[in-house]
Amino acid sequence: MPHGSLIVPARLLLLAYDTGKDRVAGATDLHLAVRAAVLAELAERELVHEADGIVTPVLGARTGVPAADELMELIEESRPRKWRGWITHRARSTHDTVRRGLADDGYLRAERRRVLGVFPGTRYTLLRAGYVEVLRAEALGALTGTAPPDAVPRDDATLVVLAAAGHLRGLVPGRDRRRHAARLDALADRAGPHLPPVRKALEAAVRSAEAARSSGGGG
Repeated sequence: MPHGSLIVPARLLLLAYDTGKDRVAGATDLHLAVRAAVLAELAERELVHEADGIVTPVLGARTGVPAADELMELIEESRPRKWRGWITHRARSTHDTVRRGLADDGYLRAERRRVLGVFPGTRYTLLRAGYVEVLRAEALGALTGTAPPDAVPRDDATLVVLAAAGHLRGLVPGRDRRRHAARLDALADRAGPHLPPVRKALEAAVRSAEAARSSGGGG
């Protein structure tokens, strides 16, 4: 089943689902990975670039993709930040926009509920588990297959690299990040010159979030 017009951030979010449990699992910092994927999408389209260490947008440029355009507006209206700053700043808003889009397109079901019986919330369940399994097989093929990195589609390379950097353990467990470190480096180069700085910033953001949680500081 082809993934069609789904952009990398949407595919990344779907791959965080455990299809057996019908919920996101092993992806505590998924919102950071999704934001990094949107940044990578903008950088690949040359709508943002790094200037003196600062992420700089092409003013007024838009893509027609809600999550990407919302982030473009935020970058234009906010104080200057580096890649890591844009991965962490209000990252959950990007994650929520991508998730709503997947619900609108029929990949997820949005179910209204009350948390603790009081607070309104929304639970997103997976509608197309088979589709996600195909995505997972494609991603694992890019990581562990015998095809040379240059033969891997750029989007697949981006997806796998950011899944590893974002610690999506259901797709790339820690042992696989270490075992396939050289392959991940090659896939990052395959994705294009825009990806390595985004990858590095995501790795730093995830390490910081994990350290904060381990010390009891949240995250």
